Amino acid sequence: MLITTKGRYALRLMIYIARADGEKVPLHQVARDEGLSLKYLEQLAHSMVKAQLLRSIRGYAGGYVLARPAQSILAGDVLRASQGSTAPVACAGLNEGCPREKTCSTVSFWSGLDQVIEHYVDSVTLAELAREDVGALSLPTRSPGRSSVRS
Repeated sequence: MLITTKGRYALRLMIYIARADGEKVPLHQVARDEGLSLKYLEQLAHSMVKAQLLRSIRGYAGGYVLARPAQSILAGDVLRASQGSTAPVACAGLNEGCPREKTCSTVSFWSGLDQVIEHYVDSVTLAELAREDVGALSLPTRSPGRSSVRS
């Protein structure tokens, strides 16, 4: 899965705001602390507001807050809102149907990989990502009997 710069920066933005624990966060603060472009963050914040993941508070002391609790926002929600898809490849057979779908020997592989990716990004919440002990995220394990070495 190719996570775009938009997806990576959107996750950083959302994690930063989640760590603010309900306090309004101005984008210039995120830009300074995370070393990101303010203009780029403005575009990302707009996408997050549109997806109802962030709420914008206008005015002198305005900023952004999460639109709902961090434990109810999934990493997949943020990625899809920022980059549109989490599909691992640009394969028409994954979504809209492809004229080669019945004869293509790879569409089922890409579909399976897409399902694994979707499952993983939808199993991690923003609250988990915002925890200070980031190394504590549990990674998916290999299926028993599977080996990464082929003979």
